Amino acid sequence: MFSDTELPSTRPYLIRALYEWCTENGFTPYVAVKVNATVQVPREYVQGGEIVLNVSMDATSSLKLGNEFIEFKARFGGKPREIMVPIERVMAIYARENGQGMAFPVSDDGAAQALAAVDSPESKSIDDEPTPPPATGRPALTRVK
Repeated sequence: MFSDTELPSTRPYLIRALYEWCTENGFTPYVAVKVNATVQVPREYVQGGEIVLNVSMDATSSLKLGNEFIEFKARFGGKPREIMVPIERVMAIYARENGQGMAFPVSDDGAAQALAAVDSPESKSIDDEPTPPPATGRPALTRVK
């Protein structure tokens, strides 16, 4: 059926399955995103070119886990925001409570330009920790508290 064309990505299906697993088991689903110009998130919350988003039903409204984008509305610092993340920018989806989930490879094409735009001095505060060097090799999940 797909012999002459590329197969559709399994990533959106796996993201939806893990989201469902988290919610059915009482866990809070978090999505880690590699930010670039195609990602619509509040830039002041981006650290090291990445952002972690709580995509639970309690934290979002109008959540759509589509094949091309994750879209929802959420409040950041009390301000309502519209979030749109291309599926290919999702680095991982996991349960906040135990870290179980799945990581995905994300290409770094144009990452230097995106990081320059995202990591502006205005978005940093005095108590921000220094940005760790970019990871090389395979992505790994880390627990975020």
